Amino acid sequence: MIAADSPVQRPPLAKLLVVDRFGAMTHAVRSALVEFLRPGDLVVANDAATLPASLQGVHVRSGEPVEVRLAGRRSLAADDVRQFVAVVFGAGDYHARTEDRPPPPVLDPGDRLTLSPLVATVERRLGHARLVGLRFDGTPDAIWAGLARHGRPIQYAHMPVPLALWDVWTPVAGPPVAFESPSAGFALDWHVLEGFRARGVGFATLTHAAGISSTGDPELDRRLPFDEPYHIPAATALAVRLTRARGSRVVAIGTTVVRALEHAALADGRVRAGDGVATQRIGAATRLCVADAILSGTHEPDTSHYELLRAFAADAVLDRVNVALQAGDYRTHEFGDSVFIEREYGRREYFSPQICADERGSESGILF
Repeated sequence: MIAADSPVQRPPLAKLLVVDRFGAMTHAVRSALVEFLRPGDLVVANDAATLPASLQGVHVRSGEPVEVRLAGRRSLAADDVRQFVAVVFGAGDYHARTEDRPPPPVLDPGDRLTLSPLVATVERRLGHARLVGLRFDGTPDAIWAGLARHGRPIQYAHMPVPLALWDVWTPVAGPPVAFESPSAGFALDWHVLEGFRARGVGFATLTHAAGISSTGDPELDRRLPFDEPYHIPAATALAVRLTRARGSRVVAIGTTVVRALEHAALADGRVRAGDGVATQRIGAATRLCVADAILSGTHEPDTSHYELLRAFAADAVLDRVNVALQAGDYRTHEFGDSVFIEREYGRREYFSPQICADERGSESGILF
């Protein structure tokens, strides 16, 4: 696939590959998304705004330059911004491919990083030379101000121009808690939302701290996604329950929405409202309990995002999808084209409370 290299969220000719529950495929323009929805469906989007989570600075003990990419936190609370999980690189920035970035200097507990105007201490190593727990000095207000003034959006070498913060905020962005953009939401705008309303399709949001998509190291990438906090409003939980009760579909806008909904699935079939931390891995063996379809970017095999798509469709179907994406010159990465995949026929056709309880407790990433 072709890497999207321009930060345009909604190009008029953006493509959409639709895969129905029987594996049949349809090519369309993404602006026609509403035509593939049914009256009574509920679309759920992630309303997280993206943090300027990339910080350049210096490892004080060695004097060497570093780039810190914030990658996790334990809650969405506005005053809970002192501690983060972070991926740290040596000298350089997004102009170099992530996999070509040099490692940081050896990071020991107690080491200080100056990330002008912020200062952070390495609290612990997390099983990899690039992955640490950081604690920032200062008050929450000072930390927020430092991020706003010094931070930049995390970006990768396929995008040659520096991203502005507004480039990575979706049209429904609200609380600034995502480490990278929940970019499936780029497909939305007010015209699309009006199309939902006119077609009798419901719309709801949740907030999920979308994590990073790549660390540049295969071993560490296998631990993605890290644990990610989320909040599901009571109105959204109610909308999901009513949608499922009438036999209509819950359509997730992006992998983060799937993670939150599936983690919040209760044993009686409802979705729990309130705060949580998505710790589970979703993949081919997962039996989905809430999400009936997903709108997502075009993801490459062996990524954590692609692994989640395997819960919706068999590998043989996804293999055909990959061929179609290649043949159709679909663009990949966050500003690329989209796929709409309905959960394959026969995959958890009947709700099982015990299955949903078991799935919520499966293998986790990194938790404070």
